[in-house]
Amino acid sequence: MTKDSQANSGRQPSSGQRSEPNRSARQRRSFGLATLGLALCFAIPLHDLIRFAATSEFHSYILLIPIISAYLVWLKKGSYPISSPPASNAAAGFLVAGTVVLIAYWLVLRPRLKLMEDDYLAVMMISFLLFFLGVCGLFLGREMLRAISFPLGLLIFMVPIPTFAMPPIDAFLQQGSAAVAQGFFSLSDTTFLRDGLVFQLPGITIQVAAECSGIQSSMVLLITGLLASYLFLRRPWNRALLTLFMIPLGLLRNGFRVFTIGELCVHIGPQMIDSPIHHKGGPIFFALSLIPLFILLVVLQKSEHAGNKSKLKAGEDSTPTSPK
Repeated sequence: MTKDSQANSGRQPSSGQRSEPNRSARQRRSFGLATLGLALCFAIPLHDLIRFAATSEFHSYILLIPIISAYLVWLKKGSYPISSPPASNAAAGFLVAGTVVLIAYWLVLRPRLKLMEDDYLAVMMISFLLFFLGVCGLFLGREMLRAISFPLGLLIFMVPIPTFAMPPIDAFLQQGSAAVAQGFFSLSDTTFLRDGLVFQLPGITIQVAAECSGIQSSMVLLITGLLASYLFLRRPWNRALLTLFMIPLGLLRNGFRVFTIGELCVHIGPQMIDSPIHHKGGPIFFALSLIPLFILLVVLQKSEHAGNKSKLKAGEDSTPTSPK
């Protein structure tokens, strides 16, 4: 063998290296076909979900969830493993769980209970997502499943909140918002009397109704916090802290809204209860709530950078130097 042929043979990839991209392409092609088949099987529930979300004032955010998840997967497309073995056990567990949910719906829930559309879609979407996770485990593999765990987990927001869960959530947000509003009124010079969810103010009485609980803004704020923690933070504790901060922040935002409307009614006139700031001012208060979110995010980012610098400095100090 000549030197040129030896050099050329040294540059040729091995059969194992050549098979990795081919295997990855086959896996993803199979994944696409399986996902398409799954979507066809759930075509009616998916169509009902799109129609429901498009006409629902509260659940309209559902339409954005698949788009956001797909974008997060695309954002890190260059860092995924080429191929990985199937997560057979996890996939089997997800597929079995999805089947159990469907059987429970058709044999138990549907004949015995009169389900609202929210409840029907919640059951169907839970089953669909379990089947989809099973498909991901089978065709994308264990490492890939781990790499895209957050975008997959975000898909849980495609499940509408069941009707039985809405009253306790509304009650929690109403009581929390009223408590925060009471704190703001106490800090002001306004005379008030609180009786549960009712505030008696000079010249007007206002009530924190279920429609004023801010549940939609709180849900969007929670999703925003999750996305910010995933995109800009690395430490799990910092991500958890930022996400949990969305709960008191939502109460603070809505309580401040109640306080603002009450102050306007006292100082300008009772007609402010029907003003645009009451009926259409939600986006304004939501934008204001992003300020403390941004501040906490910056603080947590700086703490991570400071920790990385200290670790790097400690590593440099512990590195032995060779004698001159």
